[in-house]
Amino acid sequence: MTKHVATYPTDEQLERWKREAAEMDMSFSEWIQAMVEAGMKKFSPSVERDEDINDLREQRNDLRKELEARRSRVQELETALYQGEREAIAEYIENNPGAEYGEIIQHMMNSTPERVSRQLDVLDGERVQRDEEMFYPIESEK
Repeated sequence: MTKHVATYPTDEQLERWKREAAEMDMSFSEWIQAMVEAGMKKFSPSVERDEDINDLREQRNDLRKELEARRSRVQELETALYQGEREAIAEYIENNPGAEYGEIIQHMMNSTPERVSRQLDVLDGERVQRDEEMFYPIESEK
């Protein structure tokens, strides 16, 4: 069972204690309890962080840059894919004015292997590796 204990520090002490507790990532109550116990054992506990705040900020910034680069690459690939499809439709209509919807669909179906080949050429070495006629994802570093 826990009990309430009170102390009456000066304003300066209170602020210093709160700062110390925050620096050790402890609640104020936890910190006071730990300091009392440490004082009774005649040693001061120290909490060593695995990484300091600057290292964590640097890691965060690196991860943000990596995320932004990947988002940009995804956008480029999506744009290439969708523009490729639109371009194929537009070219067919330009070469066949008055084409009916069914003819456009048939043309897209007939030209799919060519468009897929172009996309695989773009992806080869970046996200996909080719082994003769087989394709495999490139293992990414995690």
